[in-house]
Amino acid sequence: MKLAYISAAALLAGLSAAAAADLPTKKGAAPAPAAASCFSSLYAYFDSKPADCPLSYWGLTFYATVDMGVGYEAHGTPFNKNIATGVEELVQKNSNRSLFLATPNGISQSQVGVKAKEPLGYGFSFVGELATGFDPYSLTLANGPASLAQNTQTPLNLQSSNADSSRAGQFDNSVGYAGFSHDTYGTITAGRQNSFTLDGVNAYDPMGGSYAFSPIGWSGKVPGDGSTEDARINTSVKYLLKIQNYRLGAIGQFGGYSYGNGSNGEWQVDLGGDFFSNALSVDAVYSHIKDQVNLGTFNGSVPAGAPTDALKATISNNDGLMVLAKYKWNQFTVYGGFEYIRYTNPSDKFATVGPGVDFNSIGGFPVVAGGMSDTAYTNPLNFDVLWTGVKYAINDRLDVTGAYYLYIQNNYSAAGANCGANTKPAVAGYAPQGSASSACQGYLNAVSAMIDWRPLKRVDLYAGLMYSRVSGGLATGYLYNYNVDPTVGIRVRF
Repeated sequence: MKLAYISAAALLAGLSAAAAADLPTKKGAAPAPAAASCFSSLYAYFDSKPADCPLSYWGLTFYATVDMGVGYEAHGTPFNKNIATGVEELVQKNSNRSLFLATPNGISQSQVGVKAKEPLGYGFSFVGELATGFDPYSLTLANGPASLAQNTQTPLNLQSSNADSSRAGQFDNSVGYAGFSHDTYGTITAGRQNSFTLDGVNAYDPMGGSYAFSPIGWSGKVPGDGSTEDARINTSVKYLLKIQNYRLGAIGQFGGYSYGNGSNGEWQVDLGGDFFSNALSVDAVYSHIKDQVNLGTFNGSVPAGAPTDALKATISNNDGLMVLAKYKWNQFTVYGGFEYIRYTNPSDKFATVGPGVDFNSIGGFPVVAGGMSDTAYTNPLNFDVLWTGVKYAINDRLDVTGAYYLYIQNNYSAAGANCGANTKPAVAGYAPQGSASSACQGYLNAVSAMIDWRPLKRVDLYAGLMYSRVSGGLATGYLYNYNVDPTVGIRVRF
């Protein structure tokens, strides 16, 4: 009995102590340790995602991307600080020599920008964004038309890298818009904005619109529905609405060439959605563009009396349909896309605006009489683009990606045109390539691969290559018809 009393007393004492431990005290429970700030050290900052640790003040979020690399071109052209890509990773008409080159913006455009979102009450917010792209080696603002003007009086085999672009040296050459959003009624914005087809390429290209490893990223033909100048609309109104897992969108252009646009009118509609817990995403975009501009160089002397920076232009009306899909399964993401573009002759003729000048293109560069064509598509050009690819996430810091791209154009040449081999070399010493006419049926094939390692969440170390080859009408006038571009680089995001 004595032992039982002692045991019962011990049990009661233990229960009392346990109950007392649950009672409040004057000092209170020890607080949980505060989460480490992403600004506590340089390492902590660079090992945070931009979305998780933004540079936000007073409703503004500042951001920047710097992408620098080096590469080799089997058939390339020298570096040009004005062209957005710096070099011609995709085979071009003037591609002609083996080169090791500084290669900026390999997987994304270097840019600096600011976003705004300020709640106004009742579910409304003011929103806006301003951003400009630049060459990280020279800090020059991206200006594709300037790269053309620099080379317009230079023969093909002596040219530096050049290409048309919607980026024409503007302070907002990426975007510059403002508007309002509502939790239920969607978002409406006005200003310089991406087309839905450019947004689609960035979201559904396995290479993410990379300049170094994707033809639909390097060239604006696909995101611009036939011309890179229409990948961004300088004066536009854009509306976006999300209803459950569906999204709807529309964008329209107001003003024409004189407002810094690459056409005299453009509109697009988008319908898309995310399904199966966001594993599957799909979008479809329809476009119509009036008097679209494709700029080019004279590849030698400009016409007598014309300005020294005069350019050529081909004008067209374009209709396009883009269909996009991607599916994520475990560590795999599979991508696919298709675009159909139909080129026809433009709606308008163009009055002369000065001595020998038909009109001024974006960037203010003159298109001269005799260098402008508005009858190139009497027989419509039907242009098809297909792509697919797979990204495999080895872990949350390391991805490998492979992709394939195909362009197909129909034969839209005049009846009886010669679509045999081109037998007249454009430059002595270079093998002639392609068909006798650029209006003949033609193809572009490209394959690419890339590995992307993120030792820190804001830092990408990447390496890859793209092989691109043109044939038939798409190779007419080319000095060489293929290029290979092994490239390595580093991207840092702030």
